[in-house]
Amino acid sequence: MTASTGARPARCEDGRMADSTDTGHGADALLRARRTRVTVVGGGVAGLVAALEWAKIGAHVTVCEAGGRLGGALETADLDGIPIDLVADAFSLSAPALGGLIDDLRLRDRVEEATPLPVVLAGAPGRASGIVPLPEQTVLGIPANPWADDVRRVIGWSGAWRAYLDRLRPPLTIGHERSLGRLVRQRMGDRVADRLVAPVTRGLYGVGPDEVDVEAAAPGLSTALTRTGSLAGAVFDLLPPEGHASARRATLRGGFGALATALAERLLDLGADLRVGHPVTSIAPGPDGTWTVRAAPVDGAMDAEATAAPDGEPFPDPAARPAADSGAADLTLDADVVIVATGAAAATALLSGLGVEVSAHPAPVRDVVDLVGASALVAGARAVYPVAAGGETAARAPLATNPPAALSVTFPSAEWPWLGAAAGPERQVMRVTLAADATRSDAATIDAAVAAASALLGTPLGSPRAAARRTIVLEPPASVIGHDDRVAALRGAVAARPGLAIVGAWVSGGGVAQVVADAVAETDRVRSAVLWGPPANPDDADPTAAR
Repeated sequence: MTASTGARPARCEDGRMADSTDTGHGADALLRARRTRVTVVGGGVAGLVAALEWAKIGAHVTVCEAGGRLGGALETADLDGIPIDLVADAFSLSAPALGGLIDDLRLRDRVEEATPLPVVLAGAPGRASGIVPLPEQTVLGIPANPWADDVRRVIGWSGAWRAYLDRLRPPLTIGHERSLGRLVRQRMGDRVADRLVAPVTRGLYGVGPDEVDVEAAAPGLSTALTRTGSLAGAVFDLLPPEGHASARRATLRGGFGALATALAERLLDLGADLRVGHPVTSIAPGPDGTWTVRAAPVDGAMDAEATAAPDGEPFPDPAARPAADSGAADLTLDADVVIVATGAAAATALLSGLGVEVSAHPAPVRDVVDLVGASALVAGARAVYPVAAGGETAARAPLATNPPAALSVTFPSAEWPWLGAAAGPERQVMRVTLAADATRSDAATIDAAVAAASALLGTPLGSPRAAARRTIVLEPPASVIGHDDRVAALRGAVAARPGLAIVGAWVSGGGVAQVVADAVAETDRVRSAVLWGPPANPDDADPTAAR
């Protein structure tokens, strides 16, 4: 198809512009897009974002979600009349891909910044009060000045003297030590590592400091260490200038689940087929470079128009109708592109059938319990992280305690102004994270969370007014040692199978912002190959571009 010079760029019927202003090539790409059948396996954040990237250019998109709702970690539920995010509730305002998505979905007016509140530590040895603030001038818990009062309150005089030896030791060359935990122990000693750094990395990422890659978690720290000659000096070098705030956190008023709802509604508007209760059982190569995807609907399976929004409200679609009876035969889909957007376990099973070996970092499983109870238990704090009395050895065995110990306690109603207003002065929303136990009932887990929070805070808590439990796989962050190498190898193997891609927190690293950025980048790579052909130089198709 050709057009004369100066003709307007090709557009879709609904006004969307084709991917090129070269009308001849753009029209060809538009036709390819409209003929492309895309199946997304998994309806969490990554799957919905990938689906939207395809639906926006007119592709035929089907999303198959194994569970009973869309959104994954984005889930807002009503507890005691308050809309509460049960798992993910925050993002960084400096995340461009997520910010662009929020703007695209017209949610910018719902963005609300967090109240700047400190993190506090509980259980520091030798502290009668039990709870002390995390020192202010730190990077991942590493202090810029071990003699500062707020540092000595946690590590003691002997810990401060040991940390001071950092300034007397010779500097390391860049990249000499990758492990954050080992670096801190070598430079500043066990007390800094166990009492300051470990609570932060475990509270934020669910992994100990020994597993964290220095440069990935704190870019520039190794370079600054070589330049300044000490770890404390490097931390001081990385601190934001006085008067400048660090990375700002934000959420969406009314609940972060609104992002998943908006994604699903936009996909329905663009004609996508969204199916919940449809676990995919196999992916197989089809004829002529296509794929065959098979799903087995479970009881209560629903199609796109019947699916409720992630926040429990029905989609505003007057044509909503139940899907065919769930006892129907398995669903078979022919696809030109398949995007695997499940968790690591399900993805491993599907990819192994295609001869792709997966090496995933072990991911801890957590019970997250949201409680609505009495007001203001820890005034002026957004989170409480425990200091393991036995150091890292004790911290690595959270299931050994009975009752289970709290791995963190956070206070969403203190951090988010809209939620605090919804809760009012007589109620507080608290989130308690425990090591998961599949043998515990929901009621027993809620009781365990109350007991664990009481022990950590040093204050007995009464029975909650309302509570909810969610069991999650806490995908390790991209800063875990070896993550980039594992993902590069995996995506290299997947990229060798045209029309196949993988997205999700287990490859991008945890955090909604990182998941969104990775899903957009990986979808763009596959979409470009489908619409415009593979790059002339195979090295140009970097499967780690999203990293």
